[in-house]
Amino acid sequence: MNWKGKWRNQYGSTVDITDDANHRIAGTFKTALRDSGFYGQEIPVVGIHQGDCISFVAGGKTPAGDAAVSYTGLVRDGKMETMWFVVADAAIKAAEEGAPGRIEKLNWWRSIITSADTFERVVR
Repeated sequence: MNWKGKWRNQYGSTVDITDDANHRIAGTFKTALRDSGFYGQEIPVVGIHQGDCISFVAGGKTPAGDAAVSYTGLVRDGKMETMWFVVADAAIKAAEEGAPGRIEKLNWWRSIITSADTFERVVR
């Protein structure tokens, strides 16, 4: 399986895999979602692949603090079907509506969100 190339998910976010040698993945991730803490950044990804299976991670700073995202999935019918997890160290919270926000560390059980994405290879 050749993993190299740009892959775009249903929201317009992209992962650009530049190296897939020796069952390893390297490249960059860029979200298209304005409400993501990673918006406006191109963050490095590293990972592994085995046959049609893939897993890669990325991390960086957000306005609220540090965060990491991991994708794990496989290719079916030319599409990379993945589940993802984001872990965020903190969030911006306000005491009430209209009050100034402040950064608060999150409890473990509040720090994770998960969902699924389908990436398709971008034809250049």
